[in-house]
Amino acid sequence: MSGTLYLVATPIGNLGDFSPRAVETLETVDFIAAEDTRVSVKLLNHFGIKKSLVSYHEHNHVTAGQAILSRLLAGESCALVTDAGTPAISDPGEDLVRLCAEAGVPVLSIPGCCAAVNALAVSGLPTGRFTFEGFLTVNKKSRRERLEQLRTEERTMIFHEAPHKLRTTLDDLCEAFGPDRRIALCRELTKLHEETMRTTIKGAVDHYRENTPKGEYVLVVEGAPSKTGTAVTLEDGVAQVLALREQGMRLKDAAREVASHTGLSKNELYAAALDRR
Repeated sequence: MSGTLYLVATPIGNLGDFSPRAVETLETVDFIAAEDTRVSVKLLNHFGIKKSLVSYHEHNHVTAGQAILSRLLAGESCALVTDAGTPAISDPGEDLVRLCAEAGVPVLSIPGCCAAVNALAVSGLPTGRFTFEGFLTVNKKSRRERLEQLRTEERTMIFHEAPHKLRTTLDDLCEAFGPDRRIALCRELTKLHEETMRTTIKGAVDHYRENTPKGEYVLVVEGAPSKTGTAVTLEDGVAQVLALREQGMRLKDAAREVASHTGLSKNELYAAALDRR
């Protein structure tokens, strides 16, 4: 009979958030698979847990996953932990869960902290329907293409971002979604300097031009307005773009403005308006 894989959520900043059930699970499994054993051993020491650790992360998950699966199939039980948060969510743990599912190994989740859900809850934005996007790619072209795809997404969107990339990401969000879309920037969740700033994307851009981003961020972005009434045609949209151009707005800015409230493609509006000039 095979063992069980336990997905144990760990604190994202405050050790007081670690549940008694999570502690008990780590104490009773045969071994623990950790994203970074150096980080996890500090957690174990805090709770007085002594347990064998193996490494499982993005760079070794193929070979390590097979080794862990073999031990599970032999009857051992394993707890999978990340440095912070819930394993298998935007994490290579999803591959280990897939291996276990294919092999018939039971997988149980020991719930706990999830930064995305915590940020959504305090954002002040609609929570009934949302989409989690995780970290955007560092490739400029791919990142902007993804944001263009999300421009008409009506659900609330959740992104993770590192401080050194925040300004660039906010600029790209402003370009794709327009300046007036609401956003909540949740910083250092559950930690000493936890902070949530609720503003518009343009407000966030302006704020971080003057202030240095610090800590890890979760960005919660308002979805696009619902499409109601008669859909705006490309021809109608181009007419609006050209009208704004006549008022002195740059063509690129006019296309972005019209795209933000019509749901039409900014690039298509721009190209069509160029042809009409």
